[in-house]
Amino acid sequence: MTGIATAPNDRGSAANAVEVRGIVKHYGETKALDGVDLTVREGTVLGLLGPNGAGKTTLVRVLSTLIKPDAGTAFVGGYDVLSQPKQLRRTIGLTGQYASVDELLSGYENLYLIGRLLDLSGKEAKARAAELLERFSLTEAAKRPAKTYSGGMRRRLDLAASMIGRPKVLYLDEPTTGLDPRTRNEVWDEVQRMVGEGSTVLLTTQYMEEAEQLAHELTVIDRGRVIANGGIEELKTQVGGRTLQVRPVRPAELPEMARCLNETGIAATFSADNGLLSVPLTGDEQLTAVVGVLGTRGFGIAGIHTELPSLDEVFLTITGKPATGTVPTRTKEPVA
Repeated sequence: MTGIATAPNDRGSAANAVEVRGIVKHYGETKALDGVDLTVREGTVLGLLGPNGAGKTTLVRVLSTLIKPDAGTAFVGGYDVLSQPKQLRRTIGLTGQYASVDELLSGYENLYLIGRLLDLSGKEAKARAAELLERFSLTEAAKRPAKTYSGGMRRRLDLAASMIGRPKVLYLDEPTTGLDPRTRNEVWDEVQRMVGEGSTVLLTTQYMEEAEQLAHELTVIDRGRVIANGGIEELKTQVGGRTLQVRPVRPAELPEMARCLNETGIAATFSADNGLLSVPLTGDEQLTAVVGVLGTRGFGIAGIHTELPSLDEVFLTITGKPATGTVPTRTKEPVA
């Protein structure tokens, strides 16, 4: 049955800026969204992860009222995406995967125009435009037509445009694709600033570093379905557990240290390249056992820490596909 079911008296939880239940969207026989459930708490960043074609952008378009879902319910800022699109649009900001600015207008004119369309006074629109041009390092190019901007500059202008009205909910659909590291950091700073001021952000990204930097929680979708969600550390723990890394005082003893541990039933490997002994941990008791064995055998320990799987490894494990644009790292946890 086509058409989205609406609930006039159910405007979502006051503590949630976005609530999605059972959203379905078909394109012919292709099911882009297949019963998606998603919640974004007010004043937080939800990272929406998934491989290409997973349905991330389709979901953002549904929540922006750009397309209508075939089934399910969705509320943004308390407004129904189907029955209250005009009210909803006044509470959101959107930056898509490609910059959409008026190339005949200057950078300043683009921002001023959008500010006025959002009912800012002339004075407020001017001030906000100047503020965002400064934040995104566009002040010197403010009076130039946008058609003269580089790709990165257009992207920054597009991001500034989505933020000019201080939206309650901001959708960022792979916002830093193609940006240099300095500009990417500027975008991250601005997102964190807006969240600190009370905005809520739904961020789609394939940069795992970006997700770790910004997101409070993650939802992973693939083939139109949610396949995992939770906090970053929670997902890391669920997927891979911890690994104990031991740095010996005398690196030449690594082979002997590994042999002694293996003899006692503790699986251990070593890397001469990084000078570390590695032991997968199944519990704190095993950590104590490793230290005990090495201590009784007279091996000196220069340092010890545990590591969780990287977000790249989590993504690969959950989806079976590598994330793009990232280099796997692991999260270190100090051991007292």
